[in-house]
Parts: sequence; structure tokens; C-alpha cells
Amino acid sequence: MISKYILDSISRGSLIRIMFEKGKRLKDQFGVQNVYDLTLGNPALEPPQEYFDALKELAEHRERGVHRYMVNVGFDEVRANIAAWLDQKELLPAATKENVVMTVGAGGALNVTLRAILDPGDEVLVLAPYFVEYLFYIAAHQGRAVIAETKPDFSLDLDEIDKKITKQTKAIIINSPNNPSGRIYYEDALKDFVRLLYDKQRKYHTKILLISDEPYRDLVFDNIKLPSVCAMYDNSLIIYSWSKSLSIPGDRIGYIAFNPQIQVPRMLDALSFCLRLLGFVNAPASMQYIVNKLLDVTVDIDYYRKKRDRIYRALSDAGYEIVKPEGTFYLFPKSPEKDSITFIEKALEKRVLLVPGQGFGCPRHFRIAYCTDDRTIDKALEVLVELI
Repeated sequence: MISKYILDSISRGSLIRIMFEKGKRLKDQFGVQNVYDLTLGNPALEPPQEYFDALKELAEHRERGVHRYMVNVGFDEVRANIAAWLDQKELLPAATKENVVMTVGAGGALNVTLRAILDPGDEVLVLAPYFVEYLFYIAAHQGRAVIAETKPDFSLDLDEIDKKITKQTKAIIINSPNNPSGRIYYEDALKDFVRLLYDKQRKYHTKILLISDEPYRDLVFDNIKLPSVCAMYDNSLIIYSWSKSLSIPGDRIGYIAFNPQIQVPRMLDALSFCLRLLGFVNAPASMQYIVNKLLDVTVDIDYYRKKRDRIYRALSDAGYEIVKPEGTFYLFPKSPEKDSITFIEKALEKRVLLVPGQGFGCPRHFRIAYCTDDRTIDKALEVLVELI
């Protein structure tokens, strides 16, 4: 009764989730305190106090109709405020509410976007390392993922991107700060990248949609200013989620914001229709009201920076090859073994859970998610130093 595509996808499933499930079995066997899980980007840090204040205010000051159906794209006031914020921060100049669609997290936003733009066989360019679910999302909407490698330091390789863009390229997904590497794409490289996209559009007489997936936009360290690629390129849109910036991944709230200069007719209508088509209907009403009050609020970013510095220093001193992350809460070291799965299995024997780089398109690496408690990190570091 299950479709062949779904059965095949399950068998190839997300390595993050596979390791997470292995961890669950180990925890049942040895106890939670004796398993050191660095697999899932599931923040242990609680939301900031402002989140709970907004939640309490919503509960105590009830407004009639708040929890009823609304227009699919979300509440007008919330969308208008987000658009004004994006304009003010120069992330999407001249944005209005007509450019913003509220979504069920970044995952919902990506699926709605891909469903809206893809016809069977359209190509979507993805840069490795990439978020593991991208390939499943693209295939689910009948597109074809094309992988472009980045440089050894995970920065943009424009020659590689140039080779991989064809007349069939419908979109390209970029993710900065990047999951899993923590790499940020800097302004000069992005300007060259945008020039390449414009050149390819002229060459092939096509439109290439740039999808900037930005759930880690606020988790940037060392006073680095994150450039907005969507402010540089007309046919672009931002995917955003508050899952990481407010530590609320279970509340599933995000948005799509597309460039006011986009040369794609009826984009808002298409996104609105796909919200219904995919069964989301609209983003959670209560959460729209909550985040509307928290546009300038984040968790304590320094909390993650300190963890990054400690782990990076310990593993570098031990001999691991690592590109120092500039954002997110991940590190992506090179495996001491040629096959990272072999190394992951050795760590697993000592009850340390990591994610092999195969799932991110980089089989020589493995991912560490350090959004967990210090005891888990300390114990895992002991094992990782021992293993190398």
C-alpha cells in the first residue's frame, strides 16, 4: 500500500534522524545520562523571557477571532510588520506585506516554494554541504537536485556553480550561515555569484529563482555582518524560521519573503494556493501574534559562541581538521577515517552520537550539533580526543 517512492526515501532516510533513533535505543539501554548525543539541531537553550511574556499577554488579553481561519498567507498586520523590519534591516528593501507569506517553519516554507515553482524534471542546484532534507523536498515536488561542490573551506566555488547551471535550472538554494559547516558566504563572493546568475539568465533566456534559506541568520558570531544576497538579486526570496533564533523548533513558525522586484508573475497567488494544496492552510495563528512582538529578540548568541570556541579549540588541538564556524551551532570536522561512517560507528560504540557527512554531501566529514548541555559536550570531547 505504501508508494515505491516513499519506501525508497525511508530506506535512504535522513542520517540525522537515523542517528537520533539509534541514540534513543542506546538511551533506553544505558540511561540518558550515559549517552552523549550530538546529532539533532534541537536547542537545549530555553526561549528568551520575552517569548513567555508575549505568550502570557496573548492568553490574558483575548481578541475575538484570533484562532479562526484567516487568509492563507497570514495576518495582514504581522506580514506588514515583518516587511517593514526586512526593509529597515536592508535585507529586502521596499518589501511590503504583499511580499510576505507566513509558513509552518522553514521546512514548510521550502516545500511551499518548491511546489509553487517546479514542473517535472526542473533542476534545482544545491551547494554541498547541504541540509539533508533538501534532496527529499526537491524530489517530492518532481524536481531534480543537482549538486555543486564548494571549496575545501566550504566557501562558494563559482567555477563549479557555473558548470552546473543549465537551461533546465529553475532554482538554486543557498544556506548562509550554512548547516552543517557554519560557513558564511561573504559580500564580495555573493556579488560575483549574483553576476553569474544574471549572466546565466541572459544566456539561456530563463529565470533562475534564488532561494536563500536563512534559519540561522541570527546565530552569527564575532560581530560578523551577514550580507543579504536577496537585496542583490531580483529573482530571489528569503526562507526564515524562528526555530533557532528563539529556540522554538516545536512551535513551527516562519515565513517566505520574496523580492518586490521579482520577475515571476503571481508569486503571492502561487504560494497562497500551495499552502492549501500541501495541507498547511495557514501558519499557526497564535505563533504569528507571538513572533510579531519579537522581531528584534533572540536567544543569547554568546551562549553558542562560547561552546563553539571550546569545542573548536579542543578538537583542533587534538588534531582534527576543522573550518571554524562563523555561525549556527554546528561544527563539521574532517573524519580521521576516509569513510566517516566507520568513524561514526567507533564513536557510537562509546555512546557518542554524531552524524556522518554522507547525508550532507561530504562523506569525509561528520557533524557535531553543540546546542546541548555542557556535560554531554565534555563527555563527547573526551571520546573524540581519545578516538583520534
